Amino acid sequence: MSKRRDEMHAALGFRSHSGWAALVVLTGSPRSPVVLDRKRIELIDPAMEGSAQPYHAAEKLDLEEAEKFINDCTRRTELMARQVLRGVIPPLQKKGLDISGCGILLSSGNPAKTLASTLASHALIHTAEGDFFRHALIHASEHFGLPITMVRERELLERAASDLELTVDKLQARLDEMGRTLGPPWSEDQKLATLVGWLALVAPTRG
Repeated sequence: MSKRRDEMHAALGFRSHSGWAALVVLTGSPRSPVVLDRKRIELIDPAMEGSAQPYHAAEKLDLEEAEKFINDCTRRTELMARQVLRGVIPPLQKKGLDISGCGILLSSGNPAKTLASTLASHALIHTAEGDFFRHALIHASEHFGLPITMVRERELLERAASDLELTVDKLQARLDEMGRTLGPPWSEDQKLATLVGWLALVAPTRG
């Protein structure tokens, strides 16, 4: 019976980019999960010009216009992220799966405290842009009541090795094995989304 209960759980893993994210759905035992689905999800409205790189677009505006543009993009992108999860979660639940949480990779950079200081630095614009889409995924996950496991990408392997009680080499071997079973696409996006989703899958058992 315990194995049956484990198999009824699922978790989502995300690795975001400008305007889109890689999504992986994991299910099965926390000790030996399987990838149920993987896809690219779109997080922007193509009709909204500049929304794929909102801070780059805002850089060309005066500060008041830039703030309004970023706020408009935020509302629209959060709506898109909620719509994506609305298309993912109910079908999984109809299959009898309990979505126990999601994992979201964070950047390693530190954001600026103000919009003005962000727009004054090209490096900070890139940091803010990455965080912009991560925050939309966090917003959507919270909207659906999903517990969120957040890990900085550069710390992911070390964190996973500790939480999953596997060496880094064994972790990488497991990811390679999953890729051979699934076939392409199995790039860094799918691997890292899988790993952070795996952490989300085991999180309830660690509480």
